[in-house]
Amino acid sequence: MAEAKKKKIISADTGEEVAAGSKKRPQPVQAAPVGNATGLRVGAVVLWVLAIVFEILGVLVLFGKLNLKFMPQLYQLILFIVLDLACVIIGAQLWKKANHIKPASEKNPFLFWLWNNMGVVVCAFAFVPFIILLLTNKNIDKKTKTIAVVAAAVALLIGGATSIDYNPVSLEQQQAAMQAIADDVYWSPFGKVYHTHDDCQTLNQSEQLTYGDVEQAIAAGRTRLCSFCAKRDAITGVATDDVDVSDYTPEETVEDLEEETEPAA
Repeated sequence: MAEAKKKKIISADTGEEVAAGSKKRPQPVQAAPVGNATGLRVGAVVLWVLAIVFEILGVLVLFGKLNLKFMPQLYQLILFIVLDLACVIIGAQLWKKANHIKPASEKNPFLFWLWNNMGVVVCAFAFVPFIILLLTNKNIDKKTKTIAVVAAAVALLIGGATSIDYNPVSLEQQQAAMQAIADDVYWSPFGKVYHTHDDCQTLNQSEQLTYGDVEQAIAAGRTRLCSFCAKRDAITGVATDDVDVSDYTPEETVEDLEEETEPAA
């Protein structure tokens, strides 16, 4: 088994490092969410509106209604495609962050999917009509049309891929986790789950950990509980990752793991 690395533990509240095993536990008061969901959503909507504006400007260039005389038509089209894409992507990241802070209910599956994939819908509106107009326009030269269509299609794919929330969380999942786990949880900089133990075997290679409550973990994009920690604490009714823990013994302690990693004498 790989040797466990020495970890730094970072507070989600202060961003400061604390000594492992000696950090101060927060008072039993529910922590405020990380960030403001309403502000993030407003920012996302503003950026998405700008994306549609850039799409419209691109259409005006396409039909000769707008002409930036200091650059060729193709460069103008690519410029507005890039600006459109930037607004779509940034807006989607803000929207996803807001959904992790204040999730939607999954009682209505369609509305839940729509709310969590609003960025994908906006991306389609921001590029599909433009691509159709490019393909049906007969007044621009073939080279300009081909390059512009390819650029817009690539932007559509990139924007759609980055707008999907691959780890959505529902209001019900958030509430269930907050009720089941009252203590601090831990997560690594590049991990996708949160842990109830900083000595979890899946964190052996992590040199830095952040800790906070479950609400903060979900707001940080860690929407699932580690399966090993769930089995170790016999936690049920909380969304976990899909890791096979059938061979894991919950009574296994960090000391056991450290003994396994010690070289033979």
